Amino acid sequence: MEKRFLLIFFTLMILMSGCNRSHQSVDLKTGDLLFRGKTGSALSKAIDDVTQIEKGKHFSHVGIAEVLNDTVFVIHSDGGKGVCREPLKDFMIDGDGDTMYVEAYRLKSSFRDAIPNAMERATTLIGEPYNYTYIIEDSGYYCSELVWYAFATDSVFALDPMTFKDPESGTFHKGWVEHYGKLGVDIPEGLPGCNPNGMAGSDKLEYVGVVVSYAQPQPQP
Repeated sequence: MEKRFLLIFFTLMILMSGCNRSHQSVDLKTGDLLFRGKTGSALSKAIDDVTQIEKGKHFSHVGIAEVLNDTVFVIHSDGGKGVCREPLKDFMIDGDGDTMYVEAYRLKSSFRDAIPNAMERATTLIGEPYNYTYIIEDSGYYCSELVWYAFATDSVFALDPMTFKDPESGTFHKGWVEHYGKLGVDIPEGLPGCNPNGMAGSDKLEYVGVVVSYAQPQPQP
């Protein structure tokens, strides 16, 4: 009986230890890519609905980490702010004040030499507007376009034909129909572009960990 109790006890301890590790803050480095979960906004949902490539991954936003004097900042392009640099704690809060789910990915060692140049290119774009058409040639930058552009000279990420169709119905997603209807622009189906879900699936990245969790948010730096 005692041996059985000890076996159950240690099994529970191992499981609890694993759960705690999965929610601990990760040691972020400059150049890490931070992928944020989708929000409740119609645009965020539309992005995820047509770009999800891996079950369980629902990313609709991405930024580049920059560590300055032990403080983590994120350079990213947001619909309400354009291209900006802000503290990690602000990047992780949505418009309703809720903490977002964020996963960190890092370039594999053979690609990390591209980081200094990418950070310089990303920094020069701060202040640029958000690109609501998602057409690369148009002014401004959307979130994954910013990341693609930052690393473009080193060919780290590639552009792929975009789709705005619901994968289940094969027709244009209602959210995108409404979005482009308001802009008065044709849906750019098939034009080159990129998205957070696709970028997170790149074989040039390695998973670092969960920066914060919906279920168990960590204190912010």
